[in-house]
Amino acid sequence: MGHTALELIELGAVFFGLGLLGRLALRIGMSPIPLYLLGGLCFGNGGLLPLGGIGDFTTLASEVGVVLLLLLLGLEYSAAELTTGLKRSWTAGLLDIVLNAGPGVAVALFLGWGPVGALVMGGVTYISSSGIVAKVLSDLGRLGNRETPVVLSILVFEDLVMALYLPILTTLLLGVTLLGGLSAVGISLAVIAVVLLVALRWGRYVSAVVDSENREVFLLKVFGAALLVAGVASALQVSAAVGAFLLGIAISGSTAHNATRLLEPLRDLFAAVFFVVFGLNTDPRAIPPVLGWAVVLAVVTSLTKIATGWWAARRQGIGKLGRARAGAALIARGEFSIVIAGLAVSSGAVPEQLAALATAYVLIMAVAGPIAAKYVESVARALQRRTVRAAAPSAGG
Repeated sequence: MGHTALELIELGAVFFGLGLLGRLALRIGMSPIPLYLLGGLCFGNGGLLPLGGIGDFTTLASEVGVVLLLLLLGLEYSAAELTTGLKRSWTAGLLDIVLNAGPGVAVALFLGWGPVGALVMGGVTYISSSGIVAKVLSDLGRLGNRETPVVLSILVFEDLVMALYLPILTTLLLGVTLLGGLSAVGISLAVIAVVLLVALRWGRYVSAVVDSENREVFLLKVFGAALLVAGVASALQVSAAVGAFLLGIAISGSTAHNATRLLEPLRDLFAAVFFVVFGLNTDPRAIPPVLGWAVVLAVVTSLTKIATGWWAARRQGIGKLGRARAGAALIARGEFSIVIAGLAVSSGAVPEQLAALATAYVLIMAVAGPIAAKYVESVARALQRRTVRAAAPSAGG
């Protein structure tokens, strides 16, 4: 069988399998993300039936999936809403760093991985997966909820922190001079500032450039602009996801609404590939030796993310159910955590066990996050009813 024929067969099987998993998820009333991840785990390296012929396509497609997820999330909000959210939630962002980077740092130091390993694991446990969170909020119909702007502002704060963290981490891993590291951070800050300025003052012109009455032309312009901005942002040491998100907030009004409607099917397709690729790149045989530490980190950082979201939502006057939804939405880890671990391991500056721990941890959190977001409201309501029943006899006595 020819190489191209094999690639087409494997790719077709992947997409058809995704459709079946998506249908199953709809039938049981949950997000399809955990099923996509587990499906990839079964057919990746060390799985039941490894697929080796479609790596180049799926890797690029998964990157496109992240870009589209963040682009459409940005389209939901204006630049003014973004800056207002950042002003309101910067204290929650600082609390997020302390509560969620701390456990990773502590475990790395306990295992003897040194300061660099601690910095790496702190980033792995700190950063929520913007891609997974965006998909979950969309799947559960919560984009219009009161707590969603709070969740969004924390995610944006995290992504902006990554724009500073990644250049610093890279310089430490590669042994670059302090001056080189400061230059990388300066470039990142300048890019972010310029894009935000453009979005705030000249967003209507950005909308006019990409807008078109012809659907085909409109799709090509918006999709092309998203990839172009993401690529340039990545080349300038800023996350491609941050670049796509900032482009999204720069597009406003009816143009943003039409772009969302047009790009949703593409987003769902490429986002599904992203989650499958994550599973494909995880070797199940590497998980058991570090599973215990991964579970400990998963439990601790799930609680700290819930605490972060709860505290931030309470400051905005949101009720207890909304606070619980905000906290649970932040649990999932994904693309950024894997990027951080991959950079560290490929440099040779940290032990290989760090990659296995990061992979096991992210797999648990990527599966647990959407499930927690789905059922947190039911659990919170049950706890409220139990509390009321427990208090009733005391009040009567």
